[in-house]
Amino acid sequence: MEYRKLMGTDLTLSAVGFGVWTVGTTWWGVKDEDMAVRLLRRAYDLGVTFFDNADTYASGRAEEIQRRALGDVRENIVIGTKFGYDIYTHPERPGQQERPHDWTPAYLRKALEGSLKRLGTDYIDYYQLHNCRLDAIQNDDLWAELDQLKAEGLIRAYGTALGPALNERQIEEGVASIRQRRAPTQIIYNLLEQVLGEQILPVAEAEGVGIMARVPHASGLLEGYMTLDTEFEPGDHRNWRMTTNARRKAWMEDGLKKVEQLQREFVQDKGRTIGQLALQFALRSPAMGSVLPNIYDEKGLEEYAQTFAAAPLTDEEYNAIQALYAANFGFEHDLRGQAVAQ
Repeated sequence: MEYRKLMGTDLTLSAVGFGVWTVGTTWWGVKDEDMAVRLLRRAYDLGVTFFDNADTYASGRAEEIQRRALGDVRENIVIGTKFGYDIYTHPERPGQQERPHDWTPAYLRKALEGSLKRLGTDYIDYYQLHNCRLDAIQNDDLWAELDQLKAEGLIRAYGTALGPALNERQIEEGVASIRQRRAPTQIIYNLLEQVLGEQILPVAEAEGVGIMARVPHASGLLEGYMTLDTEFEPGDHRNWRMTTNARRKAWMEDGLKKVEQLQREFVQDKGRTIGQLALQFALRSPAMGSVLPNIYDEKGLEEYAQTFAAAPLTDEEYNAIQALYAANFGFEHDLRGQAVAQ
C-alpha cells in the first residue's frame, strides 16, 4: 500500500481507501452485515487506513458497522464521514432521492455528536459537507463553526464531497471549496469521466489543496467483469442513475468498446489488471490523496490493494490514454460522464 498526505491537512491516507457505503447500505452488492465487517477488517489487514463514511448511509447504520469492524484499531485508521442531510427529521426517500440539507451551525453540532457516538470515537479525522452546493460553501457561519469544532479537537480537518451524481456545476463548487475555503474536495473522477478532474485538479495542484476521487472504475465498467448482458440487482444505485433502458444500453455499449481498447493496449501482457490501471490513472495527480473504489467482495478488495505491486503506469502510457480520451476513443458520439450524470 502507498500512503499520501492529504494536501492542506495533517492527514496521511492510504492511497486506496474504502468507501463504506458499499457495505453499509443496500445500494450496491453487500447486504450481509457480517460480510461487511469481514471486508472492512480485511481491508485494514491489507493496509487500508482511510475509511470514508457518511451519516446518511442507512441512516447511520454504516457508521455503526464500521465501529463494529474497526473500533479496536481506531488510533490506526483515518475516519472520514459526512454531514448535511437531515437524517433525524426526514426519513429515507425511495429511489435514493436526496433528503433536505440543513447547513445551520446547530445542526452541524447535532450531526457530529451523532456520528461520534455511532463510530465510537471522540473525534473525526476528516469531516465533509455531503453533496453541498455553492450556498453551503459560501455560508460563513457554517465554516466558522467547523473552525470552532476543530479548535475543540472534535474534528482534525474538514472538506467537501461533491455530488450526488456527476454534474458540471460541481466544477464551480470544487473550485470554490479549494480557493475560498482551502478545503479538500471529493469528486467523481476516472479515465472515462474526467470532466471534473480536468478543471478542478489543476486548481488543487496550484493551491496545494488535496482531492479524493470516487467512482474510479466508472460505475463498474473498469472493473473488468461487465458485459452487455450484465443486469443490476434491484436497489443497485445504477438503476436510479440511468433512467431509461435505452440510456443504460448506450452507456454500456459505448463504455465496453472503450474498455476493450484499454484492455488491448494497456492491460494485456502489461502486468496489471484493468481495475488496477484505473486506480493508477486516478492517482496520477500529486493532489490526489486517495481513491475510493467500490468494494463489495474480497477478490476485488485484494486486487485493488495490490495496485502498487502491479506494473506502474508510465508517462508514455498515461499520455496515450489521454490522447484516446481527447479523441473520445475514436467515436463520433460522446457519452462521457453519462453513467452517473444527473
